[in-house]
Amino acid sequence: MKPKYKRVILKISGEALAGDNHFGLNEDMLNMVAHQVRKAVAMGVQVAVVVGGGNFWRGRTSKSMDRATADYMGMLATCINALALQDSLESNGVPTRVQTAIEMMEIAEPYIRRRAMSHLSKNIVVIFAAGTGNPFFSTDTAAALRAAEIEADVILLAKKVDAVYDDDPQVNPNAKSFDRLTHRDLLDKSLGVMDSTAASLCMDNKIPIHVFSLKEPDNVIKAICGERIGTIVE
Repeated sequence: MKPKYKRVILKISGEALAGDNHFGLNEDMLNMVAHQVRKAVAMGVQVAVVVGGGNFWRGRTSKSMDRATADYMGMLATCINALALQDSLESNGVPTRVQTAIEMMEIAEPYIRRRAMSHLSKNIVVIFAAGTGNPFFSTDTAAALRAAEIEADVILLAKKVDAVYDDDPQVNPNAKSFDRLTHRDLLDKSLGVMDSTAASLCMDNKIPIHVFSLKEPDNVIKAICGERIGTIVE
């Protein structure tokens, strides 16, 4: 298989890393992701990863806590996932760097755009953690921002669901999936695959989004090669 893209952002939700556990980290899932990223790097694709933190904490679901504090806690949750994924990737022989939007020099590099692009040009995987470093912004928005900054060809949105649906497929068995959408569709139909800030950032910078399930083996490779899986937004 020949890759369609040269440089990609792989956005992995925290829930996807939890696997069937619904909380914490599933080592089998981590290893599956690492195995697919290793294949992508071997094909000559430059891979950057943005991880969510929903398997540990979600800022927006806290009811009584100050929203900014809750969001900062969520950013720290993404750092746990980033370090776990780095360990799994390096165990699979993939050189990896973690860059955080909030400085924590003892465990990771600070986010520096030019350094990130230098790593990628040397086929080193870069994991972006701590979201944008600002409260009130999701990790989907962080993925859109980093994709624009490093000039990625596409955002690969790896989720627990296998496509974009017009309703929650876990609640509504008659929910209809989409093969193709525009960025405007995401905004107008409030489809919930990513928040409006992230979707509009992708639309303004003409960044395609490919939504698919992380559970299926080799889906990341299929998406990189442009196969028709999940939903393509462009």
